[in-house]
Amino acid sequence: MKPIYFLLPILSLMVACAQTENDKPEKDPTSMEMEAPDWAIVIHGGAGTILPKNMTPEREASIRSAMSEALAAGEEVLSSGGSAADAVEVTIHILEDSPHFNAGKGAVFTHEGTNSLDASFMTGHDRQAGAVAGVTNIKNPISLARAVLDHSEHVMLSGKGAEDFALSRGMDTISADWFYTESRYQSLQRVIEREAAGNSSTGAILNAPDSKYGTVGCVALDRSGNLAAGTSTGGMTNKRYDRIGDSPVIGAGTFADNTSCGVSCTGHGEYFIRWAVAHDVHARMSYAGASLEEAANAVIHDVLAEVGGSGGLIALDRNGNIAMPFNTPGMYRGYKKAGEEEVISFYGDF
Repeated sequence: MKPIYFLLPILSLMVACAQTENDKPEKDPTSMEMEAPDWAIVIHGGAGTILPKNMTPEREASIRSAMSEALAAGEEVLSSGGSAADAVEVTIHILEDSPHFNAGKGAVFTHEGTNSLDASFMTGHDRQAGAVAGVTNIKNPISLARAVLDHSEHVMLSGKGAEDFALSRGMDTISADWFYTESRYQSLQRVIEREAAGNSSTGAILNAPDSKYGTVGCVALDRSGNLAAGTSTGGMTNKRYDRIGDSPVIGAGTFADNTSCGVSCTGHGEYFIRWAVAHDVHARMSYAGASLEEAANAVIHDVLAEVGGSGGLIALDRNGNIAMPFNTPGMYRGYKKAGEEEVISFYGDF
């Protein structure tokens, strides 16, 4: 019979492996990845000088109600198996129709005392996009942006051309009176007065109580795992020369890709355009392996803050994770996931 000592190394290895396996610590249930929700939706109503001292209880309650209504509209679509794109569109309709936000009904005024609206839409499963800029007679610009996505070979249309396209699609136009709100008009007057007094620097304007980036946005994840994102805005108070910000610019104000995330931004658009903020979040996830939270925080708190860019964003990844960073005093934001209560906040409390 052959000696068995040649088996000793093998037996020792087996014992060592068994000991190593037994010595492994048990996984902490609280640190395990949560299962992705069936659907999720996140919204924003703008970032800027949103402070408790500037808010009455009645106004805060009214804004919360509008945001809750918007989330409920998106939830109804998603919980019934509808698409992320449909959820984004109906959700933003509610925000555009509210006078509390700088989009649609509550749009701010240009220097000439008119309302000029921008919007964009993107779907993550195919990276198709549509956008409109400088429209003046479309009640819900987000629907026109989606129409460009669905029914045009182009990505961005502007001004009268965009309005003509809307008519060709059978969309209703609306009188400029629809967009008028007294509070927005008075905000324009105050900005013009500060400008006339020589206090018109960017910092002075952005720190004024009237200044908040009321852009609205939504990102949704549906049961099929598809993402969609949309953004709508009235732009900047007192803007001139047909200025266009980041909201209708794909990759700056809006982005969606099923492989990474959907993003909608709000803030000082010139910075968001220069630093391609929405796409940068996607890029950090796709090329550097960053998590959604890591990518979003780095862009808002490091990249933008370093160069003086102010604002925030909402983002949602394919696993239902949500990020809502901002570097301004406040940002209207909220979300809802399948099986969870809605969350809405204005200030820096989460």
